[in-house]
Amino acid sequence: MPVPIQSHMHSALCTLIVPHSELRTAQSDQVRPSQTFETMLPRQSQPLSGLPRKRRASLGHARLILKRARSATVAPCISIFHPASGIRYSPPVQFQKITIIGVGLLGGSLGLAARRRKLAGEVAGFVRREVSLKACEKAGAVDYATTDLLAAVSQADLVILCTPLAQMRPLAQQFLPALKRGAIVTDVGSVKADVVREVGAVVHQVGAHFVGSHPMAGGEKMGVLAARADLYANAACVITPGEKTNANAVRKLEKFWQALGARTVRMDPAQHDLLVSRSSHLPHVAAAALVNLILHPAGPQTQADLCAAGFRDTTRIASGSPEMWRDIALANRKNLSRALDAFMVELENFQKALKRNDAPAIEEFFARAKQRRDDWCACGISTSPE
Repeated sequence: MPVPIQSHMHSALCTLIVPHSELRTAQSDQVRPSQTFETMLPRQSQPLSGLPRKRRASLGHARLILKRARSATVAPCISIFHPASGIRYSPPVQFQKITIIGVGLLGGSLGLAARRRKLAGEVAGFVRREVSLKACEKAGAVDYATTDLLAAVSQADLVILCTPLAQMRPLAQQFLPALKRGAIVTDVGSVKADVVREVGAVVHQVGAHFVGSHPMAGGEKMGVLAARADLYANAACVITPGEKTNANAVRKLEKFWQALGARTVRMDPAQHDLLVSRSSHLPHVAAAALVNLILHPAGPQTQADLCAAGFRDTTRIASGSPEMWRDIALANRKNLSRALDAFMVELENFQKALKRNDAPAIEEFFARAKQRRDDWCACGISTSPE
């Protein structure tokens, strides 16, 4: 069975078919992380004269590409679920060691993307349970995972907290003895003001830098096996430095997220929390409320049969992690409460129009919503599933 080898030569994509018998690594159908074009092709000393004419031409072309682009590498095949990409990535290693604390959907996607793009010498992962170690290995999200927090953080240049918000400060206090001076600590939490203040104060004790970040990406599925290397591609990532945040650390973190394909924007932590309470947190509460109401066990047994695609799409995000959304709601409770007040006013106005049998007002309600959403979608501002 031939193996397709893809490489970029200028702007063209060249696909070469090389039989297993002609590969040095014939024992595996997958490209190992360290493989380059050179290891995938026959040795330069191997004669081509005994091969068919078309095979000689293909291999000769392959060697020409290798000569012109010897330093290029194939994006690694990091697991059976994430096969080798033909895209050539060129950014240099940004951090010698990245540690991801909490290797679930968000943390696992970070690890997959950082490994594929070669942004770190090594990617370590910390998990709470032994059973999660095998899942991390299966997904290929990290180079190694451990339940030893201090070992995971030791010598890390970048530490990324990918846990529920309530766990971040206690974890920072626990790994502080292993955190090296000058390291950057960040997070992917959906609420920023408390995290920037509390975790920042902890890591500052050892001369490390905390820079808050919130990638506007995610999904309703949980766990590292749901992770995707492209989760952050084209997503907005809000960077929320505090008043005393190290400027160089901010620039390094922005460069990191941009290398993952995200679009970075700086914002004051408090302003971030106000805006996401309306655009992210309120929709989750609304989706959960709809599900709790419509699918209540005391309701008609046939109700679920009439819940079609519209109900499914509207309530998709209600399948998110209850633990994570509990922490988000509590951490941003003041802003979320105000957003709920405004939302209920909107619903009450619609209800009044219904009671008045006010057809023009009802049509205007839906027309206004359609126009605003269509305008937002036309701008292509967000491709995130969050």
